[in-house]
Amino acid sequence: EKLREKFNYDPYSKLLGIELLEVKEGYGKASLTIRDDMLNFHGVAHGGLIASLADVAFAAASNSHNRKALALNLNINYRRPAKAGDTLIAEAFEESLGKTTALYKIIVRDSRGDIIAVCQGLVYRMDEPILT
Repeated sequence: EKLREKFNYDPYSKLLGIELLEVKEGYGKASLTIRDDMLNFHGVAHGGLIASLADVAFAAASNSHNRKALALNLNINYRRPAKAGDTLIAEAFEESLGKTTALYKIIVRDSRGDIIAVCQGLVYRMDEPILT
């Protein structure tokens, strides 16, 4: 719970309106409702916005072991567009956990359950606690 509170103070997430819904070991879940000012010139959600939402869930999952984890890579594949008014949910799942690196799968869905994007993220795990 303390880790979730710490994440919800993230200024960038607050700016975008991203809310961290759940954090448990190896798992993170975040949501975002798309506003008109988040659309690209095609009238759909900007890809960077979707990547930002995925990154918040990824960060939550990868830091859930109370060890600082820093992203080394985030790969995203967009499956379908999202529109203004859509609420997106990103869930990050731990696929492998090593001493110094960990791998995560992140799935972004809309409120109907349709997959918007699928991501894979790799982190470097520091030997430093987040909460003391």
